[in-house]
Amino acid sequence: MIIENKIMEIGKLKCILRCSVPLDAEELSNLRVKIDGETEFLDRVPYENLLTKQDFEEIIYEDSKDPKSLFLVAEIDGKIVGFTRCIGNKLTRFRHKAEFGICILKQYWGFSIGTVLLENVLLWADTALIEKISLTVVETNTKAISLYEKHGFIKEGLLINDRIHKDGNYYNTVIMGRFKEKATL
Repeated sequence: MIIENKIMEIGKLKCILRCSVPLDAEELSNLRVKIDGETEFLDRVPYENLLTKQDFEEIIYEDSKDPKSLFLVAEIDGKIVGFTRCIGNKLTRFRHKAEFGICILKQYWGFSIGTVLLENVLLWADTALIEKISLTVVETNTKAISLYEKHGFIKEGLLINDRIHKDGNYYNTVIMGRFKEKATL
């Protein structure tokens, strides 16, 4: 799905929030590799399950046509610094649900870009008739968990020893979901 561009002042930064376009594909491919190398909070290490420019072009095209999918980028000074992708479920029994994730360059952490991306995903989800939106987050990412809880997400489960980080230790993954008010638990 495509939504209107939004220009926001985030502290001293001017951020443009917009849907991804095919011209973003190469930048997104490079950005994802960089972000994967900056944090243990994401699922991949750099160059693992690499998405090429062509892969991103296809994803962007498919998401733009799907009313239950959304791919937003946060742009500062003409450079993409973060993105979120929300994917609706096409199966009949799960068509009320969508999953998403957020990625932001480490140098832009702490500027509320994640909050802006999250709030816009939730606004969109509520208008796209998505009753449940879910995500997974590593248990040690307490700032993200707190942000999600402030926006109505609840912890639905815990995957024990779900991932191994470069320190050789196992970490748990938290499953979180947010239900529209009319949905029942």
